Amino acid sequence: MAEREFSAESGTERIKVETENVKCSGCGANMIFDADLQMLYCPHCGSKKELGATRTAQEKDLMAGLSADSVWKPDETVVFRCDNCGAKVVLSKSETAKICPFCGTAHVQKTEELAGLKPDAVLPFTFGHDKALEYSKTWAKKRFFAPRKFKKNLSPENVNGVYTPCFTFDSHTYSVYRGRIGKHHTRVVGSGKNRRTETYTVWRNVSGTYSDYFDDLAITAGDKCGQKELDKLSPYDTNSGKEYKEQYLLGFMAYHYDHELSECWETAKTRMDKILRQRILRQYDYDVVDYLNVSTKHENVTYKYVMLPVYVGNFTFRQKLYNFFVNGTTGKTYGKYPKSGLKIGGLILLGLGLAAVIAYFLLKG
Repeated sequence: MAEREFSAESGTERIKVETENVKCSGCGANMIFDADLQMLYCPHCGSKKELGATRTAQEKDLMAGLSADSVWKPDETVVFRCDNCGAKVVLSKSETAKICPFCGTAHVQKTEELAGLKPDAVLPFTFGHDKALEYSKTWAKKRFFAPRKFKKNLSPENVNGVYTPCFTFDSHTYSVYRGRIGKHHTRVVGSGKNRRTETYTVWRNVSGTYSDYFDDLAITAGDKCGQKELDKLSPYDTNSGKEYKEQYLLGFMAYHYDHELSECWETAKTRMDKILRQRILRQYDYDVVDYLNVSTKHENVTYKYVMLPVYVGNFTFRQKLYNFFVNGTTGKTYGKYPKSGLKIGGLILLGLGLAAVIAYFLLKG
């Protein structure tokens, strides 16, 4: 059974997911997905089990997806809410929520049930928790302004594997555009003391058609790991995503989407429009744009609801929560961290001191 984890900070909701248990044939304990081994593993007796044949996830027609016919059933999950940060944690009936991966507290209580689309695809974690902690510590050590406590006190409890929700979109686009662009030129005018160089702009009207194709444009469906975070953690090879199997989530959590498929498609179109404008303008030699109107038609639009592997880190410093994220396939790390006032103040004083020394020698010279 699939579990989902949904988390929110500052009052916004998130969902996490866990899965139905797979029992070890040797000792009867619950097996987990071992990212290093890429198979199921029993942490009690060490037994291993292959996942079996896997298939690459297939694209789905957008209009069919908007009907939302593939949803979690009410009897599949139990929802827990984090009293500390508001995260809503969705687990299978056989599981009990222990901690919130976004704030690290154990203050979770059973609440109402939620439903939603089931994932179409999953990009499995490719390395385990220990390696994720190493990536986190390496990233933290490179944060010059971070306080020593932040760099030294990262522990296994600070970092948890969480699948984050993402919709990817494919679209054939056909655009009609019309605009006005300008190229700056210079010329020498006047004579004698009035001789000078001036800049002027030559304007030209442009128009035409432009065809393009977008392949797996990734739009995050969660607020906790938002679009900025997803872009910083990218690339993710979503084209190699596996057809969703609940076994991949064993031992991990995941939060369900905050934003519906229809909302993410609108976000995707806005992002495609921006990219199309850039690509259209790239055809011309210009310095300034007066205006560019673009009308785009989308055809053969498909999507996948993909669960992306992210290790979520949390650290509280002076009663403020900071989250950082590790790409579960590449180790690329991004996030927020506390700043040391002493280090910043010291650097400012050093800069002022150097400026004073330079000024002294310039005046003396």
